[in-house]
Amino acid sequence: MLIQEFRVILPLTVEEYQVAQLFNVAEASKNETGGGDGVEVVKNEPFYNYPLLGGNHNEGQYTYKIYHLKKKVPAFIRLIAPNGSMEVHEKSWNAYPYCRTVISNEYMKEDFELKIETLHIPDQGTKKNVHELAGNILAKREVSYIDIANSPVSSNEYKADEDPSRFKSEKTGRGPLVGPQWWKTCDPVMTCYKLVTCNFKWRFFQSTVENFIMETEHRLFTNFHRQVFTSMDKWHGMTMEDIRYLENKTKEELDNLRPLGEVRGTVGE
Repeated sequence: MLIQEFRVILPLTVEEYQVAQLFNVAEASKNETGGGDGVEVVKNEPFYNYPLLGGNHNEGQYTYKIYHLKKKVPAFIRLIAPNGSMEVHEKSWNAYPYCRTVISNEYMKEDFELKIETLHIPDQGTKKNVHELAGNILAKREVSYIDIANSPVSSNEYKADEDPSRFKSEKTGRGPLVGPQWWKTCDPVMTCYKLVTCNFKWRFFQSTVENFIMETEHRLFTNFHRQVFTSMDKWHGMTMEDIRYLENKTKEELDNLRPLGEVRGTVGE
């Protein structure tokens, strides 16, 4: 089992990030859905009396999604993969500013679980144990900081219009983010404390797969939060009512997109 905490510092308020995150999740879902693969939203509904983080957060929005990935993996894997192994199930409890997401696979059952717990705090990423980890777990945790302006991005994923070091918001005047510690002079500023716990129990593969998943999460968090900031002029000013309307509309679009056309977004060779 690997435990890593990614700290993403952003020039946003905690309230702004709630809207920004959900807006970008909806947009990303549409960009990855089509040709039989992509995102299926099974449930999106309020939840109550479900204690999270020591009972400090008990209600919010529950979502259950299935990610259909058969055509998004290399062809040789499709040939040998058993039925059900190319579907990822995601259950998420969003009791903002705390969120918990659990990702599983029905084929692997209890042999695989990826848990992502996030707490959003108005600071510069300096708190030591926001997830209230017990001493033995805290000793295993590694901490990685993600700098959305300076952390490396691969050349095939780099997009100039998603580069925080070049972006300036017309609505807010924020940006570009320049310098090795740009957050020192930012107001507002906040941190996403993302605790990732990965448990892959297959012998001989455990270490390789868990390390690969952590590297992938680091890359996804980096790219996603670059998009969150550089899309500011699209979501800034939206309300949570606007977001719920967008989510309902997006679900309808995904249901229509998924069985049609070509695979969109990431495609396996």
